[in-house]
Amino acid sequence: MDRYDLIAPCHFGLESVLKREITDLGYEVTQVEDGRVTFLGDAEAVCRANIFLRTAERILIKAGNFHAETFEELFQGTKSIPWEAFIPEDGKFWITKAASVKSKLFSPSDIQSIMKKAMVERLKEVYHIEWFKESGQSFPVRVFLMKDEVTVALDTTGESLHKRGYRKLTAKAPIAENLAAALLMLTPWKKDRILVDPFCGSGTFPIEAAMMAAGIAPGMNRSFTAESWRHLIPARQWYDAVEEATELMNPDVDTDIQGYDIDDTMVSIARENARLAGVDKLIHFQKRGVDQLSHSKKYGFIVTNPPYGERLEEKQNLPALYRVIGERFKSLDSWSLYLITAYEQAENALGLKAAKNRKIYNGMMKTYFYQFPGPKPPKRQ
Repeated sequence: MDRYDLIAPCHFGLESVLKREITDLGYEVTQVEDGRVTFLGDAEAVCRANIFLRTAERILIKAGNFHAETFEELFQGTKSIPWEAFIPEDGKFWITKAASVKSKLFSPSDIQSIMKKAMVERLKEVYHIEWFKESGQSFPVRVFLMKDEVTVALDTTGESLHKRGYRKLTAKAPIAENLAAALLMLTPWKKDRILVDPFCGSGTFPIEAAMMAAGIAPGMNRSFTAESWRHLIPARQWYDAVEEATELMNPDVDTDIQGYDIDDTMVSIARENARLAGVDKLIHFQKRGVDQLSHSKKYGFIVTNPPYGERLEEKQNLPALYRVIGERFKSLDSWSLYLITAYEQAENALGLKAAKNRKIYNGMMKTYFYQFPGPKPPKRQ
């Protein structure tokens, strides 16, 4: 079976979390760069990575790489890639995204147009035809240019992996599912510990935590572009990966995961999303403001994404809101707080000094993941 260089993009600042996930799946990581991790794998790895990885954005098969400072070099470099090894005669192919950083070629539309022409020229010569109907399966291609080095890859995923299929309804500024999962993995939380999100919105943190606790693979209930690439990935490989995921599920796990929101509508949305994810029985959602945050148990976790204050009138309310978060956290005996926000004055307003502060890019927005770990619970006899 062919082995590929597989590329998994992720949020900037979370490469180490994704690397650990890939290694835990049993694959060799060959390169870690800003916003992506490359690893070796075969057709089975494409299926398992798409279904099991919680923190990746997509899985790409590297088709080739070359140096290009001119459009002629881009054309010839693209044409030199053996596209016929991937794309059949009736395949539908296009450059779905071009990204350029510190490179002489920077216009996405021009890069896309020239690369498409080069692919057509290559396949015309191989298949001895002048016109491509493109009536068959889809083969979206993505290209990255970094300091004039061009990396070209086929997108096996399609719609981003953060779309698990459960979130039909969202809050105003929802956190992406793969980002929420990665942040949970940066904490010492385990399924036998209490977890509360006092700003749960559409329920992403509690749902991702419940899926992790129950061993539910994030890609189990969705489809992928490469499922139709039968000449590269036999259908059996997808069935086997889903079967493996099914065997690892434990939907009856005992958990204490809670989500609160001050908005009744959001609580209803979170409950429905949890039902669609198959974890509604593992989470307790409740209408409750952060000023009412309290818990009788010890050694719990608060993991949350409070308002950032995108609008001016909201910004004015942030110091008071974060002060309340800090006060409620201080009242909880031996708890830990993990909080992601773009609010620069968060520590001052909370009245707390973070043990760690990790910079993470949520899309183009710079955010901070403040970590206030509490004491470890005593070891059980």
